[in-house]
Amino acid sequence: MSLFSQRPFSDRTVAWLQQSGLHPLLARLFAARGVTSPDELSLDLKKLLSPADLKSCLSTAALLADILERQDPMLVVADYDCDGATACAVAVRGLKMLGGSDVAIQFLVPNRFTMGYGLTPEVVELAAQQNPKPKYLITVDNGIASEAGVDRARELGMEVIVTDHHLPGDSLPAALAIVNPNQPGCTFPSKALAGVGVMFYLLVALRAELRKRGKFTSESQPKIENLLDLVALGTVADVAQLDRNNRILVFNGLKRIRAGISQAGIQALFQVATRDPRQANTFDLGFAIGPRLNAAGRLADMSLGIRLLLTNQQDHAIELAQELDRINRERRVIETGMQETALAHLAEYQLAGTMADRNSICLWSPEWHQGVVGIVASRLKERFNRPAIVFAPADSTLGATEDELRGSGRSLAGFHLRDALDIVSKREPGLILKFGGHAMAAGLTIRKADFEKFDALFQKVADDLLNDELLERRHIHDGTLTLSEFTPETGDLLAEEIWGQGFPQPIFYGEFEIVQQSLMKEKHLRLQLRPLSDGQLASKPFTGVWFNRTAPLPARAKLAYRLVTDRYQGQARVQLMIEAHDEPSPA
Repeated sequence: MSLFSQRPFSDRTVAWLQQSGLHPLLARLFAARGVTSPDELSLDLKKLLSPADLKSCLSTAALLADILERQDPMLVVADYDCDGATACAVAVRGLKMLGGSDVAIQFLVPNRFTMGYGLTPEVVELAAQQNPKPKYLITVDNGIASEAGVDRARELGMEVIVTDHHLPGDSLPAALAIVNPNQPGCTFPSKALAGVGVMFYLLVALRAELRKRGKFTSESQPKIENLLDLVALGTVADVAQLDRNNRILVFNGLKRIRAGISQAGIQALFQVATRDPRQANTFDLGFAIGPRLNAAGRLADMSLGIRLLLTNQQDHAIELAQELDRINRERRVIETGMQETALAHLAEYQLAGTMADRNSICLWSPEWHQGVVGIVASRLKERFNRPAIVFAPADSTLGATEDELRGSGRSLAGFHLRDALDIVSKREPGLILKFGGHAMAAGLTIRKADFEKFDALFQKVADDLLNDELLERRHIHDGTLTLSEFTPETGDLLAEEIWGQGFPQPIFYGEFEIVQQSLMKEKHLRLQLRPLSDGQLASKPFTGVWFNRTAPLPARAKLAYRLVTDRYQGQARVQLMIEAHDEPSPA
């Protein structure tokens, strides 16, 4: 059963926003997303929160200025996802722009299969073998929980500067400096900065410190804002909450991409994804560009992605982007195979009559790939509206044995996945070898022999914590469109805005006459449909696509959809991306 409801808004706020010159449709959408005054509409860089409000940012900038003056060797230690890769590229490019030499500024990204996440002691050992040996390690998008790694670095004569955005544990690492909006005592108003955003803020503070020291003037200073395309990509791909501060960062990064002045690597990624950078939007970053960069960390080595973001040579960028595109295609093939196997397992549960009684999904197969389990868990969660954990055999990684399974889970609103795993761990000590994560996503390791016991215990926790209301699929929409709003101009208007986590892309709702329907590639529903508004049908049908649905629709249907502008051979036309069907309850 699905529940459809419209996102509420204040008519008074809508009128106020319209009076400021905002398009009426955008005024309604913005008011429904918490914008309360015209003052909040500006996304100019001057409206960014000050680095002075970010705890330790200014003192860490002064420390970095001293390090740059001495040209002490630094090693940027990155995470292996898109946020980590972009944060690393911002750090390396920015530090070099501000005076660091090619020799002094190096980077290292751990392989997720051989070293795991964060600044582990093993990563520190590898860092100490670099030439030249770094005096300082700078973490990006990791490090806040790396107490053992920081301690090992100090034993080996290296100091650590942590830049991160993840939640800290009960204690902080003994780092030389920590910049993290989520650390205790930080009053920075935006807790939603991605790792790349934290690094960008530190560079802005460093530039101000160097300017104060007379290294350059406000006219001659390096243009750190040239890195905002990378900040935009990392922020959107990491699904960071798009509060106003993050929307300012993303808006200005997209502006550079649309103007054709982004990094060579980002231009190359748009090219291999066959997306037009002049029409770039947050959907492109999150669903076309980000996945190609992330694929390197999932199946290969994220240093490939970082090298792409660091090169200034267009030919080299295209070569690296094509390799990332190939890896991403391989990732999709692996993911599709895993998903088909998973659905076959679940079909067996349904035939046995047990699926309807399950409030959670736990699956594993000896053939599955550790780097793709999170994506498959996400797909299953979306399809069945149940928390899902998917396991794969652990590779012969550092500290792993052949009898271990590595799992990744995704959850629903109202079911805190990490807390649920904590309950399982307390009820059966030693069952989960290690785990971590947050409300909506988590990772864990168990023994193969313990899978069925874990499945039963996790299912029991799900039974205890979930109820019919939480398991009901909810679709929040933005109401109906008038027939006059079904235009390419409306699609362009929506595409220009900054939508994402916490500021969701508009989903509209309405009744349609289904004129024609057929299957594309045997797995997607292609529609010709005419909207009905105020008792009138549109004079002509529009094209609609519902990905990953094969079941036909009735002659009349109430649908939730996104309106986009599709361009083909110079012609702009409306296309409706169907998200859900408001099916009548069975009698």
